[in-house]
Amino acid sequence: MTVPPPSRPPHPLARFASPVLLLAVMWLVQFADAVLPGSFTGFGLRSWDLSGLSGIILAPLLHASWAHLIANSVPFLVLGCLVAVEGARRFWAVTVIVAVIGGVGTWLVNAPGTLTVGASGLVFGYFGYVVMRVFAPGRVAHRILYAVIAVVVIGVYGGTMLAGVIGVADGVSWQGHLFGAIGGGVAALIGRRSHPAAGAVRP
Repeated sequence: MTVPPPSRPPHPLARFASPVLLLAVMWLVQFADAVLPGSFTGFGLRSWDLSGLSGIILAPLLHASWAHLIANSVPFLVLGCLVAVEGARRFWAVTVIVAVIGGVGTWLVNAPGTLTVGASGLVFGYFGYVVMRVFAPGRVAHRILYAVIAVVVIGVYGGTMLAGVIGVADGVSWQGHLFGAIGGGVAALIGRRSHPAAGAVRP
């Protein structure tokens, strides 16, 4: 009988492949939009237009300009990697929840016909998730670690996030920012329920 060799554990950095991959897709889409005829931004989220609901999925991948994409890239990568620390499955679950809640909220609250594109909704969602993750059950050491991370994240991005909701410039969707953050909080609460409370016994 041949015994198969033991499988190697995944490299610790492999969990960060998901946010890097998603960011790479955004850059590829922007490059294709720059070199191909027409504009991809028309496939974004168009409020109160049923045909625009596909923008819930497509809008985070689309950006109005290179400057728009560059401005989103660093916070997306930093906050996305903080979410991905818990694994690829958790990262994609959070991303889907944020995209759906952020997209539907934006579609409903924005003025009819308003076109929204960009990954900032995901950025705000990841921010909301990281902050709310402090309240998830777990070992005290993990809770303290998440609290420290949340404090650092709030210190670095808190002012920007607050300004992104209450002090946005013309042409920037505070609705996408607000509902993205709400989606991140909801994702954290859902993740909390998927973990048994400390000291609980599984049936």
